[in-house]
Amino acid sequence: MKKGFYTIMAAQFFSSLADNALLVAAIDMLKTTNAPSWHIPALGPMFALFYVILAPFLGAFADAVPKGKVMFFANGIKVVGCLMMLFGGHPLLAYAVVGLGAAAYSPAKYGILTELLPNSQLVKANGWIEGLTVLSVILGVVLGGQLVGPVVSRQLLAFDLPLIDTGINTAPESAITLIVFLYVIAAVFNLRIPRTDAPLQPLAHGVLGLMRDFSSCNARLWTDKLGQISLGTTTLFWGILGNLRIIVFAWAAVALGYTVTQASTLVGVMAIGTAAGAVVASMRMRLDEATKVIPLGVLLGLLLIVLNFITSVWFAGPFLVLLGLMGGYLLVPMNALLQHRGANLMGAGRSIAVQNFNEQACILGLGAFLTGMTKFGLSTFTTITAFGLSVAATMWLIYRWHKSNGVKYKEELDHLLTIARSDKH
Repeated sequence: MKKGFYTIMAAQFFSSLADNALLVAAIDMLKTTNAPSWHIPALGPMFALFYVILAPFLGAFADAVPKGKVMFFANGIKVVGCLMMLFGGHPLLAYAVVGLGAAAYSPAKYGILTELLPNSQLVKANGWIEGLTVLSVILGVVLGGQLVGPVVSRQLLAFDLPLIDTGINTAPESAITLIVFLYVIAAVFNLRIPRTDAPLQPLAHGVLGLMRDFSSCNARLWTDKLGQISLGTTTLFWGILGNLRIIVFAWAAVALGYTVTQASTLVGVMAIGTAAGAVVASMRMRLDEATKVIPLGVLLGLLLIVLNFITSVWFAGPFLVLLGLMGGYLLVPMNALLQHRGANLMGAGRSIAVQNFNEQACILGLGAFLTGMTKFGLSTFTTITAFGLSVAATMWLIYRWHKSNGVKYKEELDHLLTIARSDKH
């Protein structure tokens, strides 16, 4: 791997670490302020909001500006969201601003991989990026849980600046203060990301031009015989994963009687499995074999329902690791395949923006569904059952779709096999 790849990994790690710690702090802030119960599942849709609204512009922007600078500015936006939450802004609104920073960050983060590395290393690079991202999810969620817990928060709140009243008086506020510094560390690494030789692509003229360009790119991926399968799979996977963390918090409270701090460890355990699955996939899977993992999605959906019958942490831990393992193994090769197709069809930044739009729209839709069920008093167990059945049914349809397309893109699969066996450096 080139040296710049490790700088990207470091920047991604600290930015994602802060994102996930902030989610826990936001949940605890909503609970301590006695916000309506439906505000907690609404955090996922609010984070995804700007991914969907600004998708036509962010991908084009990432292709028009050096991607290291895009990532630096995006981290700055995340800091603004944290400060809003810290100094009286509504947590949902502030979290939406952090989501705006994440939406700007993502096309640059993934797009630069296709500019920096050869196609033969995309699966491996995705495995390391996703594995490291999931590691940051583990540590971020656990870190957030500990920061809002009574032991650490008491020590943080006991620290005062001489002659200065910071106004920081609660556990989530002290946690958010430290999270801001994590974003600053990520921004420092962003400044060290090298400029690649890939030419910058000028922005289309005007808002309507950008929207037409994005619409064309979106249609191009959905009509491509490989793009539609990989995009459909990753869209569904991220839609579920984006809401599953919040579901685990709710499930742990009902099934195990866990606090936010205790539940954060279970979310971290699930992420351990995802990281392991991502690393194994990066070592074992080739780009031309990516579609072979689709049936795992059907099994993953059905296994989600089993969560309803688990009442002991000794069973919950290994089971969540298994769910994460399957998810990570499914995600990495399909994500690499999608990046390959998108970069060839329209450019890296635009491709990732299309991917983000679809994935975050799925998160937004499923999150709104989850929020609605919570608002109308349906149980966590009903929600888990609905999610599991939806995943299994949709992945089965994608599998059938893939089979019906198979003969039509055999030549493209042969081309991918050639790429996987060559271009070693």
